[in-house]
Amino acid sequence: MNPDQLAAALLAVVVSAVERRDPAAAAALTVGDIALERPRNRDHGDWATSVALKNAKTIGMAPRAFADELVPGIQAIEGVAAVDVAGPGFLNIRLDAGAAGELARIILEAGAGYGHTATLAGQTINLEFVSANPTGPLHIGHTRWAALGDSLARVLKASGAEVASEFYINDAGTQMNLFGESVLAAALAEPAPEGAYPGQYIADLGTRAIEKRPDLATMPRDEAVAVARELAYTWQLSEIRESLAAFNVHFDVWFSERQLHEPEGSSPIDQAVDRLRAQGHVFDLDGAIWVRTTDFGDDKDRVIKRANGVYTYFAADAAYYLSKRDRGFGHTIYLLGADHHGYVHRLKALAGAAGDDPNRDIEVLIGQLVSINGARLSKRAGNIIELNDLRAWLGTDALRYSLARYPADSPLTLDPELLQKRSNDNPVFYVQYAHARTHQVARNAADSGVTRESFAAELLTDETESVLLGSLAEFPRIVAQAAELREPHRVARYLEQLAAAYHKWYDTCRVTPQGDDPVSETHSARLWLNDATGQVLRNGLTLIGVSAPERM
Repeated sequence: MNPDQLAAALLAVVVSAVERRDPAAAAALTVGDIALERPRNRDHGDWATSVALKNAKTIGMAPRAFADELVPGIQAIEGVAAVDVAGPGFLNIRLDAGAAGELARIILEAGAGYGHTATLAGQTINLEFVSANPTGPLHIGHTRWAALGDSLARVLKASGAEVASEFYINDAGTQMNLFGESVLAAALAEPAPEGAYPGQYIADLGTRAIEKRPDLATMPRDEAVAVARELAYTWQLSEIRESLAAFNVHFDVWFSERQLHEPEGSSPIDQAVDRLRAQGHVFDLDGAIWVRTTDFGDDKDRVIKRANGVYTYFAADAAYYLSKRDRGFGHTIYLLGADHHGYVHRLKALAGAAGDDPNRDIEVLIGQLVSINGARLSKRAGNIIELNDLRAWLGTDALRYSLARYPADSPLTLDPELLQKRSNDNPVFYVQYAHARTHQVARNAADSGVTRESFAAELLTDETESVLLGSLAEFPRIVAQAAELREPHRVARYLEQLAAAYHKWYDTCRVTPQGDDPVSETHSARLWLNDATGQVLRNGLTLIGVSAPERM
């Protein structure tokens, strides 16, 4: 029996009891009202629920009396071995071994789908992250947003949401022109312009550009800058794509900012101003066009078009947000860096000005900085720590796991010496080793003649088996919480707890017979549990973009 099945059975008992006193209240109850938790003290049972405390007041009963009334109905649920009332009305439920052990079969039948739920079914979410300027390599900050954003996309999808991961390419504006001038100066061996992009990669792009277009030296300056810019832009964006793919990060949409500026005179930006004006939140002052974002909690109103006729960055933000809505996304999530705190109120106010609910339709998540002890600045870029260098140094798995292991809003310093250790002190090794161990156990079982042809779930009676089954049962709830709270680190922390439960079980219960002992039903039942654990470890690692090796 899994938690969902138990919750559904409990709901029927509670509805029956409430209905006798308040039919309307009974009709309003859903399975979401049945909160199940794992007791910290395993002597208290397999599951605990506060449903009696939450519903007693509705029907005018004392919580403990209502809990006592529910006990017979709960005891009658198939698979429930015992029910106790504790404290003011908590219900502690113990399953019989067979019902608890059946979870192993459920997991293996579900396979890669175990842990997936429909808690966010019907939601269409646009998740934007990384969105680096295509003027240089990805750096350590981008590395964190890439790992967190991709992991978040995976848990959202696993919870039933329709999700598009999106990279916003900042390929318009003055930074692109400066990029072109920097590359052209390198191509022509000229002094770098003021404020030029630094690093060997600019020199390398300049060399490629002059080799590709030798006529850069003779064409008009403006044309040469444009050609150098477009060549370097194409190459640099290609490198960004390749770096992210190697980091196991996937984007469904690569959205170019240039789309918002064309065609001139009727571009999405022009249309955005008109659409916001139609909502009643645009006004004219001193020759400029403003959006009254203070109506939605912003600290000041925002200029969207200056008196000189030039649009502000806020105009592109508005057009981009409206583009997401036009593409059918009911909810937008922005994952931005630590230096973007000012965008929170601005973007939420923009959503309100567009006619949406700033508290429901848009989320702006701010990530904090990350550092790695001993990391060296890139030889190519000169002033940053590159994603490619980090991946080559520490490995994709160690980086992905470590960056997904902490909340986005917590500053983070990683220890490279620890991440390279093959010991239990290294969390990613600890979890991956647990997965590899499940496969080693399965191989040894096959060599000893232990199979999964039959399954006597009631034989899984050891305390470590109860703990392990309880941990496996938690996985769908953990995934759903990670999606709802936008906290994929919950999956990583859960995997470490599951690995600990598995290692303890491994030390206590044998899957293969010792010496000349015959293969028994207990060995087969334990193989089911072993393989179910491997499946959940694999599913969890997949959700945070980390491999699940079968040998280590």
